[in-house]
Amino acid sequence: MERSGHTAQILARLAALFVISVLLNFPWEVAQMPLYVEEGSWLEFALHCIIPSLGDGLIVMLIFGIGWAVRGRSDWTDQPGWTAYGLMLMTGFSVAMIVEWVGFYGLNRWSYTTSMPLLPALGIGVVPVLQMLILPPLIFRMTGWWLARRQWA
Repeated sequence: MERSGHTAQILARLAALFVISVLLNFPWEVAQMPLYVEEGSWLEFALHCIIPSLGDGLIVMLIFGIGWAVRGRSDWTDQPGWTAYGLMLMTGFSVAMIVEWVGFYGLNRWSYTTSMPLLPALGIGVVPVLQMLILPPLIFRMTGWWLARRQWA
């Protein structure tokens, strides 16, 4: 019985992590809209931000999964410490760089306006890379807080 309780806790953690991630990434996606070449109305572009927000949720899940594999604990983000924060930042930076490079150069999925600051030598946007450095630690902290609060309810 304890095994099914542990599985339920992990599934609850993953579900909360994904939902909180999508909810926090959506406003970031909308806020950075002016840095991308838009097609269609502002509303169409804002609605289009739902898809990248879902993708951002998957990226945060990937960061979580890598940390879980490296740290050996599913609750590694609850009280992370410097090593875990370093792991979050390294993984978030690496994944964001790959996604941005492939999306921009490899697949030509988006274009930047002249307002987008670019990483030197790589020519990819700084703002989407910062997104995966800033938001995941906040998302992990909020998820841990929400799960702890839920246990006492």
